Amino acid sequence: MDALNDVFVNIAAAIRGLFADSHSFSADLTINIIVFIMLFLIMVVAALFLSLVERKFAHWVSQRPGPNRVGPHGWFQFIADAVKMLGKEDITPANTDKLLFKIAPMILVGVTLMAFGVIPFGEGMVAINLDLGIFYFIAISSLSTLALLMAGWASNNKFSLLGGLRAVAQMISYEIPLVFSLLGVVMITQTFNLSSIIEAQNTIPFIFLQPLAFVIYLIAGIAETNRAPFDQIQGEQEIVAGPFTEYSGLRWGLFMLAEYGNVVATSAIAVTMFLGGWYGPEFLPGWLWFILKIWAIIFLMMWIRWTFVRMRVDHLMHFAWKILLPLSLVNIFITGFGIYLYDLIILRIGG
Repeated sequence: MDALNDVFVNIAAAIRGLFADSHSFSADLTINIIVFIMLFLIMVVAALFLSLVERKFAHWVSQRPGPNRVGPHGWFQFIADAVKMLGKEDITPANTDKLLFKIAPMILVGVTLMAFGVIPFGEGMVAINLDLGIFYFIAISSLSTLALLMAGWASNNKFSLLGGLRAVAQMISYEIPLVFSLLGVVMITQTFNLSSIIEAQNTIPFIFLQPLAFVIYLIAGIAETNRAPFDQIQGEQEIVAGPFTEYSGLRWGLFMLAEYGNVVATSAIAVTMFLGGWYGPEFLPGWLWFILKIWAIIFLMMWIRWTFVRMRVDHLMHFAWKILLPLSLVNIFITGFGIYLYDLIILRIGG
């Protein structure tokens, strides 16, 4: 089992061994390029496969057949969808801000890819082991708001602009309780390093110590990824498709790639902060436990999406500011009081 746990670490070590100095600039650059390519491929494959899984799940919930023509039981449908998307014409409408219109989806994908860089998929399996890992993740993820606003503004379309403005309002509003929900875990572990936070859960996952924070994070995370019932950004009955209205072909596909990439990244942070990361029964390697936990969170997000209807805009904002934000502050207070009592008890026992 140790060999399976360290299989990717051993591969990286073998590649470094090809260089005279395993920690030279050339070795580090080679490893970083390989990791970047692997993360991008993982994000692309995950997005394509998740799009099919979500359609299968939606049709199962609504008792419909779903995709069932391409491949066994329709499981190759995502390949046909990818080929179709690549073959579509890339249209740039007249009177748009062409530069912003073209780079907005690229920025969104780039931000998502950069967020994956600090996620530890297993012990020693992290591209960049930053001491400020969770701080970096939050800072990078917040830039996706800018890309959506750019897409809405540059499209020269009133529906796109409304979608971009909704994106700013919604994502900023829900980002505050999301950050506060993670603060309780940081207070307990006294570190921002994601690997260290996982190691602190070797006896008990933090979901048992921070159940309210987990619920707040999950709700805010769904809102941050713009998924139902928080999909006001692209409310079809109101603003066509929001900031994506004027996009087609590969550029539209980049937006969908970023959306599913954000779903995976948000789920990975939930696993890291609350579900013990790579820890699990030893009959499976740690990195596989991490992936299975991510799938469990994604399944829960899909379940919520296809169960609840879209919220009204005013209800959505009230829910963030009047319910989630106060609850997250209460959780911080309770966590601080609990840490104070724990330290007091330990001090008395030690004394």
